[in-house]
Amino acid sequence: MSVREVYLESAAITATLLAHPTVVARWEAPSSLARLRVGGLTAHLAGQITQVPPVLDAPAVDERLSLTEHFARSTWLDGDLDSEVNNYIRRAAEEQAAAGAAPLLDAVAVALADLRKRLPAEPPDRVIQLPWGPWSLSLDDYLVTRLLELAVHCDDLATSLGVPTPAFPRTWFDTVISVLCGLATERHGQTALLRALSRAERAPRTITAL
Repeated sequence: MSVREVYLESAAITATLLAHPTVVARWEAPSSLARLRVGGLTAHLAGQITQVPPVLDAPAVDERLSLTEHFARSTWLDGDLDSEVNNYIRRAAEEQAAAGAAPLLDAVAVALADLRKRLPAEPPDRVIQLPWGPWSLSLDDYLVTRLLELAVHCDDLATSLGVPTPAFPRTWFDTVISVLCGLATERHGQTALLRALSRAERAPRTITAL
């Protein structure tokens, strides 16, 4: 499967989780993420689908980076809950959640239908402008970043709801794990990652990538 096909299938699986009845029942409850309610987390997860059509509509004007360079410049990876970017992410998510679940689900359905038509038709070398950060990415690299977001936040939301985390395609899993392993190696080093995956007696306390 191509990255675009994997993204579309993963987005459809995500849309099913977003429509779970427990989402509405727990909308105002705390989520599994600090300082974010279930509604805000749902809105942030929905954004990994609804933000893609506007990105396709916008011209790419800034320097194109590789996926590795993109993550190296991304300030949200520092894990600081009080950082400017993480405060902005939470605030924007809660603002989007204020209208309730129904408008979000409608927007996800519209975006997914649009993307099913548009993504297969985009040229292989398509470059997109990120809506944040002054740089651009190839469309496929951008979709990899969305796959990572879908992966992490589907688990966050499922945990918040007390339901099983969705099963995604194997190609999706391989793509996301490759990115996470790369980020974990940058943060903790090759030896730490090797030991965590192969030697319980020498495994470090954590190798979290994010």
